[in-house]
Amino acid sequence: MKKIVVHVREDGHKQVEDALEGLHYTISLVQDVYEITVYTPEENLDDLIEKIQSVLDLRYNENMIEVSTPEFVISSLLKRAEKKVEKKEEKTPVEKLLDTVKDYGELDLEKLALTSIAGLVALSGLLLDNQTIIIGAMLLSPIMGPIYGFAVYAALGRAQNALRCLGVLAALLLGVFFLSAIATFLINIVIPLALTEEITTRLVVNPIYTLMAVLLGFAAVVAFNRGTSEVIAGVAIAAAIIPPTVVTGLVLVLQPMSLITTTLLVAGQVVGLIAGALVAVTVLKIKPRDTHDQTIAKQYLAWSVALIVLLIALLLWISWLMWR
Repeated sequence: MKKIVVHVREDGHKQVEDALEGLHYTISLVQDVYEITVYTPEENLDDLIEKIQSVLDLRYNENMIEVSTPEFVISSLLKRAEKKVEKKEEKTPVEKLLDTVKDYGELDLEKLALTSIAGLVALSGLLLDNQTIIIGAMLLSPIMGPIYGFAVYAALGRAQNALRCLGVLAALLLGVFFLSAIATFLINIVIPLALTEEITTRLVVNPIYTLMAVLLGFAAVVAFNRGTSEVIAGVAIAAAIIPPTVVTGLVLVLQPMSLITTTLLVAGQVVGLIAGALVAVTVLKIKPRDTHDQTIAKQYLAWSVALIVLLIALLLWISWLMWR
């Protein structure tokens, strides 16, 4: 159940009341601004917000829509409304999505620190040939955020924000790469290192890895969009991308001739994850409310998909040649 409070000027409250026709709501006047309160089942939230927004002139500072989730509501009327509501796919409002991803396009010390620690823990697991430690490292990595943010912004036609998310993703992965290379170099001075089985398995390019990344990207975005914890949903993505990135930094020191292979593997994973994320936002029908914005968003999304498909085809072709 969701609570919607509409703050509207006196000259616009009639239009809002017309949009709420057939629903039970309360209305009060506070300092020349009407406050209209309505409760609705969560399944109807997005449609109701769209109705209200279509008649509410948000150019005025007084006009606003406030949505919250009450602890609980006791009402026979609302109970009957929940029983009558049509069972349909729950859709997250665009405004909530934008609020969720707003921090993913900003690079900060916390993201760098968590990703760096995850990289070092993964490096320890790779050198110790311990799969448990490698998996544990994934719980720390915030890699999921920029990928999810890019997909959402691309679907909403916000190209600049989408590019910022890609920039954050690139910075985090480069940080893991350089830190792994430096740590490997320093450790190798004290203790001569050898390639373990966990490392050598990530020195082979295989097209299946890219296809797996597409599925992981799709599943992680769907799960995250449905309210799954970012940490849980991000484990799948981090598991696919952090260890290969660490191995790339590691072989730069121990076995430079394998650098091209590991770089291709990382590139395939990144492109595959982004492709899966774009498919997910398309399936989830994430799009702007405004018709004009929808047209622009479709163009941006089409360009993004075309570029990703081209990159996947190129990487799969190169991977196939090297795999053979």
